[in-house]
Amino acid sequence: MSLPRSRRLLVPLLLTLACAAPATAVRAPAGPPELVLVESSPVETTLDHPDIPDAHEVWPEMVNGATRTLDIAQFYVSNAPGSRLEPVIQAIEAAADRGVKVRLLAEEKFYKTYPETLERLAKRPGIELRRLDTAKSMGGVLHAKYFVVDGREAFLGSQNFDWRALEHIQELGLRLRVPEVVRSLADVFERDWALAAGGSAPATAAVGGPFPARFAGGTVGVTPAHSPEGHLPDPGTWDLPKLVRLIDGAKRSVRVQLLTYRAKARDGKPFPELDEALKRAAARGVKVELLLADWGKRKGTIEGLQAMHAPPGLTVKLVTIPPWSGGFIPFARVVHAKYMVVDGERAWLGTSNWERDYFTHSRNVGVLVEGEAFASQLERFFADGWSSPYAAEVDPKATYTAPNIGGTP
Repeated sequence: MSLPRSRRLLVPLLLTLACAAPATAVRAPAGPPELVLVESSPVETTLDHPDIPDAHEVWPEMVNGATRTLDIAQFYVSNAPGSRLEPVIQAIEAAADRGVKVRLLAEEKFYKTYPETLERLAKRPGIELRRLDTAKSMGGVLHAKYFVVDGREAFLGSQNFDWRALEHIQELGLRLRVPEVVRSLADVFERDWALAAGGSAPATAAVGGPFPARFAGGTVGVTPAHSPEGHLPDPGTWDLPKLVRLIDGAKRSVRVQLLTYRAKARDGKPFPELDEALKRAAARGVKVELLLADWGKRKGTIEGLQAMHAPPGLTVKLVTIPPWSGGFIPFARVVHAKYMVVDGERAWLGTSNWERDYFTHSRNVGVLVEGEAFASQLERFFADGWSSPYAAEVDPKATYTAPNIGGTP
C-alpha cells in the first residue's frame, strides 16, 4: 500500500530537517546537570540570585531521592521551630522510615552546644549517629559540610546544617553527580566514620582528576580537593598545594571570597603559602581581590588585612550584612561562602576558610573546576557581592571595632 502524496512529500522534508539539526542537539547527554551551584542568601538583602537554586529547596529534594543510603557529615546541626532546616530534618527522618540507611557524623566539640537535633535524629530507628573527636585524631575540628546520597550524588559547600545558614547567611555550595568525585567524598566519610568508632578505614585507590562533568550546557573538569594533610584516603587530594598552583598560574585575575583570611596560625606561627602566592600574583600584574566577612575586623585579623590591602594590585573588601528587622541573631547576618575564581576560567569551591588549621588539622572538602562556564557564573556571584552596598574597602589607617558576633546586643 502506497502513502498518500502529502505524506510522501513530508518524509523527505523531515529527513532534511533532521540532517540540518545542530550536531550538539543530537549528541546532548540525557539526564540532569552534573554540577549545580546552590546558594543561600540573607533575607532582607539584595544578594539572592534567581538563577541559582536555594539550599533549603535542594536539600530536601536530594534527601527525598535517597533509596538506599544517606551519609551526612556536618560540623554541627542546629534547628529552630518553623525554620527552613526543619523540612530537611523531616526528610531525613522520612528517609529512615522508608528503609534508607542513614549515617550522621558530627563534630564532638560542638555536640554540647547543639545537642537537641542530633539527639532527635539519633532516636529515630534507621539513623545511626557518631561523633568524631577531631581534636584527638587530627588536632582540629570536623569543619566539612557534605552529604552523599546512594553513592551517586553529593552536596558540599559552606552551608552548615544550621537554620541560620538557610535564612540569614550568604552561602555557596555545589550539588554534583560526578562518580569519581562522589566516591572521593564517600571515601573521606568512610575513613572518618571508622575513626569515630576507634577504627580505621581500608586503604583506597588514588582519585586523580580532572573528571568531565556537565555544567550550563557545556563540559568542565572537576578534581577533588580535601584536607587536612596526613589524614586523607588519597594524599594526592590535599587542597593547599592545589590552591597555590592555581594562584601561581593566574595571568589576569584572582578573586577570592571567604569568611576569614589570616596569614598566621592560631598559635602565632606564620602561614605564608597562600599569602605569598597572592602577593606573587599581584607583583606580576594580576588583579587580586579578596572579599571577606566583617568578622575580619577582630583584633589579630584586621591588622593583617590592612597590611595586605594595597590597591590597585591587591584589594581587600569587608562585607557587613545589616541586622534582621526581627532582632539580633547570634552567629548570623554574615557572608560565609568559600570559593576562588582565576582568570574567569578555573575555580575552587569548598568548606575551608583560609587559615592554616583548616588545611593542616581540620577536616574540609572541596573541588577544583576547570571551565569558563562554571568560572563565569562564580565571577558574576563575586561581582554582585563586590559591588554591593554591603562591601567596603579596608582602610589601612582606620581603627576598627569588631562586630557583635555571638554575644548579647
